[in-house]
Amino acid sequence: MFERFTKDARAVVKGAVEHCEGAGAQTVEAEHLLLALLALLDRGTGRGSFALAALGLDRSRESVVRALEEARRRAGLSQADADALAGLGIDVSQIVSRVEETHGVGAMAGDRGDRGWWSGRRTFSRGAKDVLEKSLRIAVARRERTIGDEHILLALTARPGVPAEVLADHGVTYESVTRVLGDGEEAKAG
Repeated sequence: MFERFTKDARAVVKGAVEHCEGAGAQTVEAEHLLLALLALLDRGTGRGSFALAALGLDRSRESVVRALEEARRRAGLSQADADALAGLGIDVSQIVSRVEETHGVGAMAGDRGDRGWWSGRRTFSRGAKDVLEKSLRIAVARRERTIGDEHILLALTARPGVPAEVLADHGVTYESVTRVLGDGEEAKAG
């Protein structure tokens, strides 16, 4: 499948691996794909980075990064998950605070103080694989031969989870991206 990726889409995948390594994580997550997409804003290349800039994410990038970090501190729980738990009387922020008092900041995120302990090849989590597979389905549904960074962005917005929630909170949804890309009439890939 990787041979069908454009140069920018490959840069996103490679950047996600770099973000994963920089965080000391064992697996590449969907959040790493989003961080790598944001990094493309600096280069100003690719349809996905064009869409993000057109939707104002170039001006609110730090807010997105903070929201992803906050979700990571909550052990990857989305705000919707935290709200659902609050409905059951479980205060996630209180749990995070108590765990961090005892074990240090980022303890629930699985952050490791001994970065570099993992020297093997990074694997992709089920969520990251789902995003990449969804990007393929979206490209096929649009009858496009290659998978671009815009397909990865669309897949991130279409798949439930922290990246979609954070993007939606910043006005980036599947519908807004397709509108900016000029193909809002296309059917959403299943």
